[in-house]
Amino acid sequence: MRLIVMGQQAFGKDVLAKLIDTGKDEVVAVYCEPDREGKPVDPIKEFALEKGLPVHQPANFDDPEALKVLASYDADLMVMAFVNVFVPEAARDTPKHGSICFHPSLLPLHRGPSAVNWPIIMGSTKSGYSWFYPSDGLDEGDSLLQWECEIGPDDTVIDLYFKKIYPHAVQSVLTVCDLFRAGNPPHIVPDESRASYERRCTKTHARIDWHKPVKQIYDLIRGTNPAPGAWSTVDGAELGIFDCARVAGDGISGKVMAVGEEGVTVQCVGGRILIKRVRPAGGEKQPAAAWAEATGIEKGSRLGT
Repeated sequence: MRLIVMGQQAFGKDVLAKLIDTGKDEVVAVYCEPDREGKPVDPIKEFALEKGLPVHQPANFDDPEALKVLASYDADLMVMAFVNVFVPEAARDTPKHGSICFHPSLLPLHRGPSAVNWPIIMGSTKSGYSWFYPSDGLDEGDSLLQWECEIGPDDTVIDLYFKKIYPHAVQSVLTVCDLFRAGNPPHIVPDESRASYERRCTKTHARIDWHKPVKQIYDLIRGTNPAPGAWSTVDGAELGIFDCARVAGDGISGKVMAVGEEGVTVQCVGGRILIKRVRPAGGEKQPAAAWAEATGIEKGSRLGT
């Protein structure tokens, strides 16, 4: 088949590389977001140019000329791998078989831009990804295929996305193309009674309330690690909190219960959080033990102040 690949960043680049390396289909063009001043060149653009592929970066697809260029490639399918821009129906339907889009959740669950963060924050035990037929609605439309994986009790965003979803999803683009090539690709109709939409997970959502149950706090920290990063305050200064563990113990919420080589242990409701890695305001990520030593944090200190 003749393919247009639309995407961005490392995932888009790796999907493009997988299609090129396999060689079963011909990538005829690559689409990505416009360059941003002061930002590095998008990896998918850089890779596509290295491979001698035409690259297009329209600001939008309402321009008739942009649609004309898209149609000129006479593509069979447009593979949308990690796309943040809205692509209207006229553009999506230009290829013979239309377009197929990747989303890192089991749709219709967790529609929206932070689909990896929220299942962990909410304490879910499973996630996965979907390739779906995009529509004008956000992450709506039937799915072509879905893949499910476990969210381990200590998984962070790094574990769930980069170690589980990402590698399997890159490989799955070959299955996606095979299903279209075989004809009559599946349509899994979403159960809208199970649908959910979550807004982008931001710094506002990532602030720790040490008076919450320990599991909620632990899920928040690992569900925002590495981004946007959970945080608290110490004497009014922000402190980013990353790698951590749950430990048993009772006491006054927000109080430092121990400081040692492993890190700083803080009391919550029903248990404690052992903080292993932090980032002080204006500083770099560092072991929590080193931060505590440098700032004089000791048993009895308070977080959230």
